[in-house]
Amino acid sequence: QVQLVESGGGLVRAGGSLRLSCAASGRSFITDITGWFRQAPGKEREFVSAISWSGGKVYYADSVKGRFTISRDNAKNTVYLQMNSLSPEDTAVYYCAVGFTRAPMDRSKYDYWGQGTQVTVSS
Repeated sequence: QVQLVESGGGLVRAGGSLRLSCAASGRSFITDITGWFRQAPGKEREFVSAISWSGGKVYYADSVKGRFTISRDNAKNTVYLQMNSLSPEDTAVYYCAVGFTRAPMDRSKYDYWGQGTQVTVSS
C-alpha cells in the first residue's frame, strides 16, 4: 500500500522559511511525478510545485517562483519543499501527491495523496 507522509509544517512569521518533507513508501516511484499542492480555507486545492523522479524536471506555480524550491532524495524516497520569504497568503494545508502524469499541475492526475501538513504564516 502506498503511503505519503508530509511533515515540516508549522507557524512562522512573514518573511520566514519552512522546509516541508514528503516521505513515500509502498512501491517504486521511479516513473512518477511528485507534486505539492495547497488548500487554504474556502479555496480550491491549488498546484504549488512538482518534480520528476530524476529531478531533471521541476515545475512551479507563478505565485511561488523564486521563493520555493523543490528537491528530492531518492535514496530516502523523500521530496522536499523549501519555502522562503513566506507571506500570509501562503497559509494553507500543504499536500504532497504522486502520480504518473504529463500534466503535473493537474491535481486530478495524481493517484496518491498524503494527509497534509498545516502551514500558517503570521503577519
